Amino acid sequence: MVKYAFYQQNNGHLSYSPPKYLTPIAKTCWRKVVPFLEATNRVQRIDSMLVEQYCVQYQEYRNAYDTLQKEGAQQKIYRSLQDVQTGKVIGKDFVGWKKNPAVGRLKDATQMLNTIGIQLGLSPKSRAELFKTVQSKKEEGSTAKSIQEFFSNNKKQ
Repeated sequence: MVKYAFYQQNNGHLSYSPPKYLTPIAKTCWRKVVPFLEATNRVQRIDSMLVEQYCVQYQEYRNAYDTLQKEGAQQKIYRSLQDVQTGKVIGKDFVGWKKNPAVGRLKDATQMLNTIGIQLGLSPKSRAELFKTVQSKKEEGSTAKSIQEFFSNNKKQ
């Protein structure tokens, strides 16, 4: 059996089965995204690492969102009050609020999803641009065909 280069395996198409090392959330994302990408004929097998990155960022997005749901966007900050003689904590004094680090993780994951999604054609804007490109290529083809027909008809006359 001949072993093909990575990009030639599976006839150059993405695998519908997600990589085994992805988490369940990332695997679910893979199973949703790959059929769409294959239907658009926009990606090839060599792009699987980009799809992986997209799925991992989706997992990070979901994890950060779950953390925010459980803990909230802000966390209270307390300062411990200690007994001077024994050193025991005798109370807590509310100092203020701090931003939950999950807010930053959510923001970063969202930005990465948008960036990678645009590269893969997963946003409405990038799909519209792809459609314009395809339309212009069709129009170019039809224009060339029209010119060819015009000249071939004129030769007959």
